Amino acid sequence: MDKLKKVRTSMAFSFISAIVLSLVIFGAIVSGLGSLSFTNAFKKEYSTSTYHMADTATALVNGDLLDAYLAGDERVQYLETKRGLDDYCKRMNVTMIYIIKVDRSDYGRFVSIFNPINNEVDDSEYVEWELGHKRDTTNDEYRRKYRNIYEQKSLYETVYRNRPTDGQHPHITTMVPVKNSAGDVAAILCMQRPISEIREGIEPYLITVAVSAFILSLVAAMVVTSFIRKNFVEPVGKVSAEAARFARSNTKGEPLETISRFTEIKNLVDAIETMESDMVTYMENLTAVTAEKERIGAELSLAGKIQENAVPNDFPAIPEKNEFDIYASMTPAKEVGGDFYNFFMIDDDHLALVIGDVSDKGVPAALFMMETNIVLSDKTRLGGTPAEILAYVNDSICAHNEAEMFVTLWLGILELSTGRLTASIAGHDDAIVYKKGGNFADMKTKHGLVAGAMPGITYRDFEIMLGKGDKIFIYTDGLSEARAEDNRMYGIKKIVETLNTCKDGSPREILECITESVNAFTCDMPQFDDLTMLCMEYLGPEAEDSIDKRE
Repeated sequence: MDKLKKVRTSMAFSFISAIVLSLVIFGAIVSGLGSLSFTNAFKKEYSTSTYHMADTATALVNGDLLDAYLAGDERVQYLETKRGLDDYCKRMNVTMIYIIKVDRSDYGRFVSIFNPINNEVDDSEYVEWELGHKRDTTNDEYRRKYRNIYEQKSLYETVYRNRPTDGQHPHITTMVPVKNSAGDVAAILCMQRPISEIREGIEPYLITVAVSAFILSLVAAMVVTSFIRKNFVEPVGKVSAEAARFARSNTKGEPLETISRFTEIKNLVDAIETMESDMVTYMENLTAVTAEKERIGAELSLAGKIQENAVPNDFPAIPEKNEFDIYASMTPAKEVGGDFYNFFMIDDDHLALVIGDVSDKGVPAALFMMETNIVLSDKTRLGGTPAEILAYVNDSICAHNEAEMFVTLWLGILELSTGRLTASIAGHDDAIVYKKGGNFADMKTKHGLVAGAMPGITYRDFEIMLGKGDKIFIYTDGLSEARAEDNRMYGIKKIVETLNTCKDGSPREILECITESVNAFTCDMPQFDDLTMLCMEYLGPEAEDSIDKRE
């Protein structure tokens, strides 16, 4: 009984009951009146409109060239006409347009010339006939109508298929002649149209429905309006007035009286009163919450500065060394990021180059990045090949990696006296190398597993011989995966192309060129990943102190 009483007092139940009753009455009357008009208007209206559509389509076809099309000639004109018919078929929202040349001996066979298909109209499954496809005429009705068209006894013919036996949907097929320049019928254009479209454009039916709907809607509106005003508008108005008063004064008001018998209105009143209490409490806490947010923002800003200062960011770098010129940049997607780069002298003749990308972003990635940079830098200074160093870094990370994060790394050690660069990769993108007098090219090498995935991984060293004026460019995937507004990625191919437009520039000029290009590519799209780049030019052991790399 309680459940039944709750349903009966529901505003939704009352509304729906009134609406359903009105619609039942409305539907019964409209169905009776509409069916009469619909039946009478069907054949005349639908057949005539389809004829005009089919007759218009014949203007797209040159009747003098049909035999040439069947012979395989005039291919350009044929394809152009086919495209026009395809577009017209879709634009007119018909299932099929086919142009056939019928065997006039008994009209029992025909050959297809054009056959655009639009299965989307009514989810049909027709397969387009190829040029020259031969087929028997469907039945005697079609043969008779073909004959009438060829002998010009009819302007057009229509076949009604209300219950097709081939599994397709009900439709009509209207046939019109395709004439040549001499006025003779050269072929027949058949347009197939779903009968489901018959509801469109039947004026008598629509007028009857519109008048009936207007009268019934007017009556229903009067009844429903009175009901809604008394049981909904006035109670909700009182709730709205209380909400407006609270918005002005921000003070809790007097409890609302019982203003409605409906459960939904009662629940709304309770929600308003609860909201007032919660809002008063919220405003009291707002000042404290705002202060906390500002504190967190200040700490993140400080963390960003700490991270920025954790890598070399003063250029020119290592000014006492003339054998190379180097420049790097790091742009996190958030206040702090997981990318990093580093370069430092191991001894007087060896320069270390490092770039890495942690698997996450934000504060956790920044902490992981700092740890990785410290471990890698310390191990590199103690000695070993890049592969040995990456293996040590991987084992060190795996020993304390409960967060299951990982980092991709590219590590290279350049021997300044010879130009020999020994490098190893832990899941990172390949370097892009420029040989003086040539172009930048992506250097394909064998990669090891990312650092932090599992302990005991071994890595492989490889060598690059750099000559005077050669350059090497390394980066994180925030560059290659930068996205434009249409979701296209910047990509490695675009990186190489851009590098080659500024290959003669200094490392700083090259990075500025790349930055300008990627900004133009992404426009106003937000940066979704950290973006880090490093470029180094080998100047050779004979480089003079006056070299302009420090300017």
